[in-house]
Amino acid sequence: MKNESQHKLGPQTRAIHGGEPNRRGVNGPIVTEIIRSSTFTFSSTEEMKLWAEGKNKAYIYTRYGNPTLSVAEKKIAALEGAEAAVVTSSGMAAISSALLAALKAGDELITTSQTYGGTYRLLRDVFPNMGITVRHVGNRSRGHRKSRYAAVRRFFMSKRPRIPRFASSTFKKQWTSPRKHKLVSIIDNTFATPVLQNPIALGYDMVVHSATKALAGHSDIIAGVAVGNSDWMERVRHMIIYLGGSMDPGAAYLLIRGIKTLGVRVERQCENAIAVAKFLERHPKVARVHYPGLKSHADHKLAAKQMRGFGSMLAFDMKGGLPAARRFCDRVRLFLLAASLGGVESLVILPIYSSHYNMTNEELQRAGVNPGTVRVSIGLEDKEDLIEDLKQALG
Repeated sequence: MKNESQHKLGPQTRAIHGGEPNRRGVNGPIVTEIIRSSTFTFSSTEEMKLWAEGKNKAYIYTRYGNPTLSVAEKKIAALEGAEAAVVTSSGMAAISSALLAALKAGDELITTSQTYGGTYRLLRDVFPNMGITVRHVGNRSRGHRKSRYAAVRRFFMSKRPRIPRFASSTFKKQWTSPRKHKLVSIIDNTFATPVLQNPIALGYDMVVHSATKALAGHSDIIAGVAVGNSDWMERVRHMIIYLGGSMDPGAAYLLIRGIKTLGVRVERQCENAIAVAKFLERHPKVARVHYPGLKSHADHKLAAKQMRGFGSMLAFDMKGGLPAARRFCDRVRLFLLAASLGGVESLVILPIYSSHYNMTNEELQRAGVNPGTVRVSIGLEDKEDLIEDLKQALG
């Protein structure tokens, strides 16, 4: 099925059928084959010459491309409503390759402080040594207009898992500005997933995901993906070829399998998350709950306008600070004490010991993280069981 026809289909239908070859006929498998070959043959030196000249799309070596990887790429591009996608060996490989596809020495990168911790450390510790200036601005800042390139934070990545502080129309207007000023906008859509939001349709140039999370959905692979138009994805692919961040075909197969249940998983996780958030909001030992699905959240109305659901991620602040947060995390039984998110299991973690480790107090404050913050990834368990576990852990 071609991407053009899939734009008319719903997201769950695209998750299942997008990028898949024609399965009609006798003895055809209905699942994607894992092509584990590291290298591929040519029929003649003339065909090899055409490949070297860029005149055919033959596979030559899995670092450059692979049939199994191609299915994953087409499927995710269909989900995001984009021309193309490039899968990578990790979310950070997708983020770094997308940024390096757009940036060079002497450029300025504009971002917010509320980025994913791994991205923040990449920008803080590596990019300045490459001659790239990194400037952090507030959510509403217009300072990006003077810069050549702009990158946007990961959705919800702060102590307050939240959407950007713009209404839907304002959000779109804010990021059509980079195009007007010949900037490039990149956004991390990991938390929202293509089921809840499609930034390409809002005017972003590139979207990145840690496919380890909700896209794969089962906590059994490390993977990433960048999405955008064909020109940008060609640049990203060259970064992957040069730097070696290519995906393994076995991981691509598991990613494809996981994506096929993305819609139903996200729907159940959203349902569980709002139930958990409402319970925590009423608990006397919880100072504040950060989930945009709650009417008390400052961005609730914006989230309702901008997204098709409120996601599986939330955070809450314990009244007793770090000691209380540690005590809670050590007492949970059904929730697992582990990093990551988007899988079928519910997880809890302390950001200061995981995503936001090795940051100064000032950096943590800018990122909206405090010692008593607990981050929660909601899975697919029965919500009544999750709430019972929270009760005993908080008790």
